Amino acid sequence: MERDDGEQLLDYPFSVRGALDPPEEWQRLRQQCPVAGVRLPSGDEASLVTRHEDVKQVLSDPRFTRDLGARGAARISADESGGVFNTSMASALPQSGEAHQRWRRMVSKWFTAKRMAAMRPGIESTAERLLDEMVEKGSPADLKAALGFPLPVWVICDMLGVPEADRDRFAHWSDTLLNLTRYGQDEIDAAQREFAAYMAGHVEAKRAEPGDDLLSALTTETDSAGERLSDATLVATGQGLLVAGHETTANMIGKMVAMLLSDRRRWQQLLEDGSLVRTAVEEALRYDANPGFGMPRYIGEQAHLADATLPEGTTVVCSMAAANRDESVFDNAEDMTLGRSPNPHLAFGVGAHSCLGQALARTELQTVLEVLLRRLPSLELAVPVDELRRVDGLVVGGLREVPVRW
Repeated sequence: MERDDGEQLLDYPFSVRGALDPPEEWQRLRQQCPVAGVRLPSGDEASLVTRHEDVKQVLSDPRFTRDLGARGAARISADESGGVFNTSMASALPQSGEAHQRWRRMVSKWFTAKRMAAMRPGIESTAERLLDEMVEKGSPADLKAALGFPLPVWVICDMLGVPEADRDRFAHWSDTLLNLTRYGQDEIDAAQREFAAYMAGHVEAKRAEPGDDLLSALTTETDSAGERLSDATLVATGQGLLVAGHETTANMIGKMVAMLLSDRRRWQQLLEDGSLVRTAVEEALRYDANPGFGMPRYIGEQAHLADATLPEGTTVVCSMAAANRDESVFDNAEDMTLGRSPNPHLAFGVGAHSCLGQALARTELQTVLEVLLRRLPSLELAVPVDELRRVDGLVVGGLREVPVRW
């Protein structure tokens, strides 16, 4: 497919051979075409950015906004809504400027390093309990279903004061919200109505009877301007955190373990030197070739990026994962180096919209890895690496299952 100017459009997201392998296009685009024209699942066009310097520039430049509802902005997914970046949940949250910063300051107090350190014993205890259940059922097992998914679900449910018993419903609601090509519009609409109604009822209950949780606190707190968050913003905040807590870390636990077990020398290195756990987690985040769609941005004025001129109204897709393999920034970028330091990866983004929950994600990933190394040193993949299967049709990347034995 060609654009009007004759440039060849690439279909995005790219296809890959193996579940843990990077797309072949990444290296070529970084070197030859760092701002490339792509066609999204919606059929709309966008510009894909793959170099570390350029991704960092776009994510740090306030001219590139999250306003995917702007006139002329590309829709991401194949459904009518255009995907999670175009939903009412996204529009209910302040997307830029001082309003966004006030909202972010209110929520980020719940994700400080100090608070994460206080939560760590509970996360470790939950990981131990889930591993007990997995071991009791016997080998082989699906590590994603047994540990990768339920652990972050328990954590975020606890933080939001919602019952863990509802986690299967949350998983379906999250998946439809993150749709690229998997679900039809009727199924998405029904799920999102249920999700919004559930969270609205939850916010109302927290107003009436506050607990010791994030949403209860947000119903009563005021921001630096003396204003309280609206019900619509509270509902969207709960939805956003629940989706992020379900999907990203749950998938990353499975991918991290699969990456480490895909080359047994990596696992053995960690068994011999437990002090590498922290840097190994950072390297897994950098090395992840299956993170999902990337981060879209919209620019309402003409801009220059690399050697390209972006017309007004361009939607830019930042591939943080491609940038994390940039040879100009990372020595031996195609190798997984567990002790890599410094490691300026962009897995959590950068700038005003970097991931709010990155301290939580790091805590969960480090804790899970420590517990697995201690409890199951003989852990290995129960299938050949080339039989691992990717999650398809969603904005997020992951593995469908992570079969292991010990």
